[in-house]
Amino acid sequence: LVDGETMVPLATSQDHKARDNGDQGPNTGGMGAYSPAPLVDGDLYNRIMKEVMRPTLMGLVADGTRYSGFLYVGLMIAPDGTPNVLEYNCRMGDPETQPILMRLQSDLTLACDAVIDGELDKISMRWDERSCVGVVMAAGGYPGDHEKNHVITGLEQAESQCKVFHAGTIYDGGLIKTAGGRVVCVCGLGTSVRDAQRVAYTGVDLISWKAAYYRTDIGYRAITGE
Repeated sequence: LVDGETMVPLATSQDHKARDNGDQGPNTGGMGAYSPAPLVDGDLYNRIMKEVMRPTLMGLVADGTRYSGFLYVGLMIAPDGTPNVLEYNCRMGDPETQPILMRLQSDLTLACDAVIDGELDKISMRWDERSCVGVVMAAGGYPGDHEKNHVITGLEQAESQCKVFHAGTIYDGGLIKTAGGRVVCVCGLGTSVRDAQRVAYTGVDLISWKAAYYRTDIGYRAITGE
């Protein structure tokens, strides 16, 4: 979060862009994500802030641009630990945001108000120490041609286990149906990425519609590290 001069970091997250297990297949907007990103340890975090985030903010100020809002940076980390900027966005990322919000224990509205009022220096963010894994359930065929308007079942049952974020859904005649693309993101919290993954997939297993598709290995890189 940035209010023109002050920057308050949010939690880290890492997503899976490839459609299929093992990070194979066509590129998508994201098939799932987890937070925090174990790759970002204290040293790498400090390096990102020193080499990327603070210079970015100072550059905006030097150019006369008083930017206020979310400043999202997508990074690729080289084998030697160098952070390489892939992209900037003036919004939060999807599906990286869902696991981040699941871990946020502060009031997001108050933080946004502080950005608007230029008082971000008075805000601190509190985070759940647990991990969160979010699994995207997409329409079969995504990111290519895919069908829409299929009835989704099991949402209430899944919500008793985890949190379901809607994306490509519509409410039609008392039923929730698919609107195509990435339909929902099912998120679970756990003491480890492995545990959070188990909770998320417990919810995924309760949700169904015709030709629903999802990866079964979201978070596997972090789990391998654990």
